[in-house]
Amino acid sequence: MRITGDRAELAIEGRLDVRTAADARVRLHDAVDGGEGDLILDLKALESWDATGLGVIMGTHRRAGRSGRRLVLRGVPPQLQRLLVATKLHRILAIEGMEPQPAGAAHAAL
Repeated sequence: MRITGDRAELAIEGRLDVRTAADARVRLHDAVDGGEGDLILDLKALESWDATGLGVIMGTHRRAGRSGRRLVLRGVPPQLQRLLVATKLHRILAIEGMEPQPAGAAHAAL
């Protein structure tokens, strides 16, 4: 996993999972704490995430909200979009360019 960018926009490449979550959490929380306005998180090069990685995203979302900021996901790959729909997290998170989900798509993702 690799994170590049600054306190306004970051990009995550590789896998966000139990092995990389601690490092990702530190980097994302530092960006939230040290910046202003929306924090853009570009995920187009993210290969996969597990429950721990998704927890890092949600924790960053909550931390941003407490800081008066908003976490915005950009470039979310389709398979990860389906997971967000299946877990209903697409209703909570700000996601740019979310593909419309056909009826029954959430069930297909499970």
